[in-house]
Amino acid sequence: MTVPTAVARARDFGMDLVEVSPKAEPPVCRIMEYGKYKYEKAKREAVAKKKQVVIQIKEIKFRPKTDEHDYQFKVRHIRRFLEEKNKVKVVIFFRGREIVHKEQGVAILARVKQDLEDIGQAENEPKLEGRMMIMMMGPKQQH
Repeated sequence: MTVPTAVARARDFGMDLVEVSPKAEPPVCRIMEYGKYKYEKAKREAVAKKKQVVIQIKEIKFRPKTDEHDYQFKVRHIRRFLEEKNKVKVVIFFRGREIVHKEQGVAILARVKQDLEDIGQAENEPKLEGRMMIMMMGPKQQH
């Protein structure tokens, strides 16, 4: 039906002509109350936004010579982040000549991975980027 005819018909009902799908061929319109349509659309979007989950990436830094107490403290933080369903970027930062002992960094990351295998999983293997060795951990998938 032509646009003027549709508008006239909508006015006869005391309503508005609302374009629902402008990209369709031909465009799809409905006769309805525009205010009510806007309200319901906003309500649907609010419900959809409420249901979506935002995953944050937290970062925890270690050094090759991190002491045992500091290690346990940081692992507890990583555990809490994983319980909150966030991803964790575990970083070993090498200073000065420490870069020569990359195996210490790999050992720390392997230990973190083993200590947290009950709640999280490593998403990639440790890789060296400049003076930092990085491993991403994510919460375990629930089946």
